[in-house]
Amino acid sequence: MAHIFNNKNISYQLKQSPIAEYCWHTSPNLAELVKSKHLLFDLRVLDPGKYSYPYHFHQNAEEMFVILSGKVKLRTPDGITELTEGDIAFFEIGPEGAHQLFNHTQEPCNYLDIRTNMGLDVVEYPDSGKINVLPYRRIYEKDKQVDYFKGEDKVGENWPEGTNTSV
Repeated sequence: MAHIFNNKNISYQLKQSPIAEYCWHTSPNLAELVKSKHLLFDLRVLDPGKYSYPYHFHQNAEEMFVILSGKVKLRTPDGITELTEGDIAFFEIGPEGAHQLFNHTQEPCNYLDIRTNMGLDVVEYPDSGKINVLPYRRIYEKDKQVDYFKGEDKVGENWPEGTNTSV
């Protein structure tokens, strides 16, 4: 069955962060409405003078923007580029796919945000040094990274008495 979405059958919700510069309008979770297994997608509107999400990249998801109307500036590791109606921007997994939008115009920018969904993703924010574990939204500071075996040197003490004896 085909599911068709457009401005006649979509209502947008304002998403205002605690930081005024990050503000956008988004459709309901369209992927959830159609029970998509591997794609997440939303229609979004970025108002003049506003930024999309903080500059970030995904460790387990590809993402793509399709600009439906308006213009925005796109920040990537390669620099700043203007996107206009009809442009498609693809972001690969890893630091090379880092991205952020800014609406530098006086008109809203409408775009389709499409990303893969493999169940679990780790998003890194290079500007602020954070890591976000999705879909749980568990956010950590990257500079707290530790060795895999840190604190594991007394493993036997964590086992009940008598279960950790040699055979």
